[in-house]
Amino acid sequence: MPLSDCAPMAVAKEMGIFRKHHLKVRLSRELGWATVRDKIFYGDLDGAQCISGIAFSLAMGAGNVRRKVAVPMVLNLHGNAITLSMDLDPVLIGTGEGLLSYLTHSWKKDRPFTMAAPHRFSSHHILLNTWLQRQGITSPDLVEIIFLPPPLMPRHLKAGHIDGYCVGEPWNSASILTGEAWCPAVSADISHGHPEKVLLLDGGFTDSRREDAVALTAALLEACKLCDEPDFRSEMIQILARKEYTGAPVEVLANSMGQPFNSGGGTKNMTPFHLFHGPQVNPPTLDKASWTLAGLRSLGLVPKGTSAILSEIYRNDLYEEAIAAGAPA
Repeated sequence: MPLSDCAPMAVAKEMGIFRKHHLKVRLSRELGWATVRDKIFYGDLDGAQCISGIAFSLAMGAGNVRRKVAVPMVLNLHGNAITLSMDLDPVLIGTGEGLLSYLTHSWKKDRPFTMAAPHRFSSHHILLNTWLQRQGITSPDLVEIIFLPPPLMPRHLKAGHIDGYCVGEPWNSASILTGEAWCPAVSADISHGHPEKVLLLDGGFTDSRREDAVALTAALLEACKLCDEPDFRSEMIQILARKEYTGAPVEVLANSMGQPFNSGGGTKNMTPFHLFHGPQVNPPTLDKASWTLAGLRSLGLVPKGTSAILSEIYRNDLYEEAIAAGAPA
């Protein structure tokens, strides 16, 4: 996906890390998460950098689309933000505490306050819902949430079709640096340490090519470690700027890394905006799986009593095999 946190995939490809692990990998850039889900389901993709909610969606057969899948590692933490149109005054809204009063007393558009997220089963939907509830905004009469592919969000904001969105970078920075938007909160403010993208593998691939699944996990762990090295940051941004990855301008990608982060309402040092590697980041723990599952339950997207499937999806055995093979923990 054309997002800043596709960095481990892009870096593994461009820096020869896949090849080092005796893997021949073809990366396929997709527009939206629904496409990724469908391609996993139909077997067009063996694996993907993916929002973790799609693992639950496929494993539980949401929307009558069921497939066995595996998550052998988490690719990163954080990296998302809330972005609002400049039509909503940052002074009045603050970090969100003024939003309810604004919508109640000052909203003049002939449609509801409209926010976008990338997918119904995404961390962004969970984070956006959490942020709105903290501002006391619980009534569907006050806000409408729609779903759009990440690259389309800035143009819909500019056209006035939506009033804001929660998405991964660089699509927050893309609107902020044009002066069309500002950021009241990043995802670490809403849920510090939240898991973001995972490596999602088709269950058939994992069963029939376990050695390759372990090698792929090891390669991406090595790439994640490189992505977190400060001295590599500039080269990583140059890689991400290529059209086959994000195609975003270098200055937008630099801002998206949060060092520093121009929020449209001031400059902040958001280190670490993205976390790619470490013992608290990459292991596919049940705690990380539970964060996503609890968030999806809060949205009414999955039923209660589904915790038993966590260990079937989040495969610590594959992760541990990759570590035992020499991948950096």
